[in-house]
Amino acid sequence: MSTAVDASLPVTNLSALQLISIKAQLDLVLMAIEALADIGSDAVLVAAKDLKLSEMLSDRVGLWRLRQSSPLRKGQGRKKLDVEEARALVLVVCHLARAHHDRVREAITRLEALSTVGEPPHRAAVLGDYLDNFSNMYSDRMATPGLKTEALTQLALRLLIDLLFYSAPGGERQLWLALIDRAR
Repeated sequence: MSTAVDASLPVTNLSALQLISIKAQLDLVLMAIEALADIGSDAVLVAAKDLKLSEMLSDRVGLWRLRQSSPLRKGQGRKKLDVEEARALVLVVCHLARAHHDRVREAITRLEALSTVGEPPHRAAVLGDYLDNFSNMYSDRMATPGLKTEALTQLALRLLIDLLFYSAPGGERQLWLALIDRAR
């Protein structure tokens, strides 16, 4: 990775438990942008190529193995995530969030409008589609698909709001610091 990337994402000594937490959180944030923008692994790999991170994220199989490192995943544990891979995924997530900033902003605007009048989020098409996509992805991929609908909706909405911050300038640093803070 370049020196500029290293400066924006401070290196810190992370314990094995912290890396496990970061793996899970990164996978969820990536799933949120995939669900909102209706994208898949090809878009993730294109983003990695755009960011000159193809060495770490070169193909679908490698990406799948990396994502399977999340402790929340079915069949998890096939690959350990190291700090540099986590940092690369942070850059990719933020790149994708920026690329789909208009969609993120639209969804947040609809969420705010519905919340103001006490309407459920699924009333807006963009939010309904996002929540359905996220729920389906979570059920298909995660080892604990039995989350109650309300808890899954709250998780998806929290991640959506987070994406707004990660799509802004300096989003990489915000996401990296949030991951470290939540891993404590």
